[in-house]
Amino acid sequence: MTYILGISGHFDSAHFLRGYKGKCAQLHGHTWKTDIEISSNELDEIGMAADFKILKNELNHILERFDHKILNDCTPFDILNPTAENLSKEIYERLKDKLRVIKHVSIKSVTVWESPTAYAKYQES
Repeated sequence: MTYILGISGHFDSAHFLRGYKGKCAQLHGHTWKTDIEISSNELDEIGMAADFKILKNELNHILERFDHKILNDCTPFDILNPTAENLSKEIYERLKDKLRVIKHVSIKSVTVWESPTAYAKYQES
């Protein structure tokens, strides 16, 4: 038996893609929607896999560092291209570190939407 929990957050930022042949090579902005899924095989003594409030706080803390910034100026995107794929992996890795303190919970995936119709999802096998 596995429980899957999900929360969403968002932030506004701008970026440009180095080496891209097209409009996205120019500075442009997005409202990035970010969905996370965590999984747990157990519930705590009150019947929760994890407290949504804690999950939201941890996600928002990570997203704050990108909000209203030019992503190309933020580590690691000063070196890596700030694609939705790289952004989803970066958020995943930061969240994975934060969630280690919650017993029986592991991060399943991070999905970053750069528009209402386009997203990149990162998960580890």
